[in-house]
Amino acid sequence: MPKICVITDTDSSLPEEMAAAYHILQVPISIHLDDELSGTDHTINNAALFRKIDAVGKLPTTAAPNPAIFVDYFEKVFREEKPDTLVYFAISGEMSATIKSAQTAAEELNELDIRVIDSNTLSMAQGYMVLAAAEAAENGASVEAVIQAAEKVRERTYLYGALSTLKYLSMSGRVSHIAAGMAGMLAIKPILSVQNGKLAMLEKVRTSSKSWQRMIELAEADVDGHLIEKVSILHVNNIAGAQAFEKLLRERLDCPAFIPMVDINPGLSVHTGAGLVGICLVVDK
Repeated sequence: MPKICVITDTDSSLPEEMAAAYHILQVPISIHLDDELSGTDHTINNAALFRKIDAVGKLPTTAAPNPAIFVDYFEKVFREEKPDTLVYFAISGEMSATIKSAQTAAEELNELDIRVIDSNTLSMAQGYMVLAAAEAAENGASVEAVIQAAEKVRERTYLYGALSTLKYLSMSGRVSHIAAGMAGMLAIKPILSVQNGKLAMLEKVRTSSKSWQRMIELAEADVDGHLIEKVSILHVNNIAGAQAFEKLLRERLDCPAFIPMVDINPGLSVHTGAGLVGICLVVDK
């Protein structure tokens, strides 16, 4: 039976304990603001990140791992795990150049069987694909079946996030300072989702409580009487908000006994800003 190893990048937001259960390595996204705050998703957390951002009033830059980093990770897996095949699931190529670096590295290591797969999504929607692939690999599935297991999960996965402020988007230039100020005065809380591999603004809702209720309504429509197979609550440096959202969610939907609280990795959170609360669910259809 061929041995298959599955890895991903930190834009999957996979909590360490989930990744460790299947020995899933996560290639880190780089983050740089200044000499005091420079590193990767492995060395920087959201609390430190936003403390620094709020202090200096500007956002750090993020960068995809370069091909050399991928070469190092790919070689490490083959050296230590000795798989026949390595399957790497990348954040959507519509949102990041990460997959291009991985493809370049795989071409350089053409003597090894490396499959580079575009997840076409991000965060825990990507994470749940990776977990499904790793489970299939552990159960002896073929490479094709491992990839298919992940793709089938993607078809049943839904992700929503409600921004708490447009302050950080205005810092990035994606929203003007005037628009962000107006949104603040009107308490507008955009709801984001992934559409065609891109992060898109789905709706604009006034007040956080209404945006949370709207996300639950969207989740209810996705579930449509089916079983929720997996669900996680996403947040950015906002565990209290995530816990409050869980309470509301359980009042409306039949959820698994344990719901992970996932603090989105800094490589993504820098683009959404602190305070975000969201949901990612896999429906058994």
